[in-house]
This record gives sequence, C-alpha cells and structure tokens, in this order.
Amino acid sequence: MYLEKINSPADIKSYSLDEMKALAQEMRDALLKKLSIHGGHCGPNFAMVEATIALHRVFDSPKDKFVFDVSHQTYPHKMLTGRAYGFLDEKRYDDITGYSCPEESEHDFFTVGHTSTSVSLALGLAKARDLKGTDENIIAIIGDGSLSGGEALEGLDMAAELDGNFIIVVNDNDMSIAENHGGMYSNLKLLRDTGGKAECNLFKSMGLDYV
Repeated sequence: MYLEKINSPADIKSYSLDEMKALAQEMRDALLKKLSIHGGHCGPNFAMVEATIALHRVFDSPKDKFVFDVSHQTYPHKMLTGRAYGFLDEKRYDDITGYSCPEESEHDFFTVGHTSTSVSLALGLAKARDLKGTDENIIAIIGDGSLSGGEALEGLDMAAELDGNFIIVVNDNDMSIAENHGGMYSNLKLLRDTGGKAECNLFKSMGLDYV
C-alpha cells in the first residue's frame, strides 16, 4: 500500500507512472470509504486526485504554496501532506477538517470555505514573496464555477500587473453548483473545444500568459 507510507509530498517524487496510478486508486478507495461512513464532499475531491498528485510531483510544498478554490477539494492534498491517517483510520476521521486549515499543516495557508477567493489570496502570498525577495512558486487552483465570483475577476485583473512568478491552474470541468451562464463560460467552452487555441481568449485579453 502506497498511501499509508506517505508522510510528505517528497515521498512521491520518485514514483513511477504505474505507482502514481496505484496511489490514485488507493486515494479514491480511501475517499469513498470515509465519505460513505462520515460524509463530506465527494465530487470535487474525486475529480482532483490525479491533478493533486501531479501538482505535488512538480512543485515543492510547503515552500511552493497552493491555494485551492474552493478548499473543500483539498482532501487529496491532505492525503499527500502527512494527513492520510484522517482518511485511513476511522477513529481519526474527525481529526481532519473539510477545508484547508493552517492549524493542521504547514502545507495549508488559509481557512477558506467560500468560493472565488484563491486568486486574490494567492496574489497576497506572491506580493509578500516579492517583497521578501524569495523565489517560491505561488499556485492558485480554481474551478470554472469559482471563476464566476467577482473576487476571482478582481484577482485576474490584478494578476497581470504582478512582476514575479504566479501560476493559476483553471480546473475547467464544466461543473458548478449552479449552471454556468455568461460570456466567460462561452469563452471557456470555446477554449475547451479548440484545445486552448481560440483567438478569443479571456485570459490573454487580461494580460495573462495562457498555456
């Protein structure tokens, strides 16, 4: 079993592709069992398993800082940052909160239960980094549903003026609590349909690089 042996993200750095696939299945199995018994957020966390493994494989948390939006999708992140016990041991299910929690781990930076906050919060971390003169990566992970919030739009507007490195991962899975409407979602669909190559690109129009 891989999951029970993970104490920090550094433990997965040497995993092969097959080992990461096996880890992802173990994480889903643990999620399914806990959520069936204890309750919690199913869809957002099942959808983030592979993405979270990839993020921790590439970046170096907690030096590199992740801000999840909404943070109820941080269960896989918690599993890989020394908190797998809260998903494997029924007696410890209550030891782990349903959202990011700095009191739990140095890998969490905010306690956030509201949507559309990640870009603005991460911008604050990036600005603090630049003032200190350090070089860590700051990564905001935001779903397409959260992009509908005004604070997210304000964050995108300000992000283009930031001089230092700042990464926004848009988890565009065409899912949200309420159905998505409006020009932003029309453009997101166009970007999905064209593999990101559409000439009309809302992120580029706001001065951001888009990959």
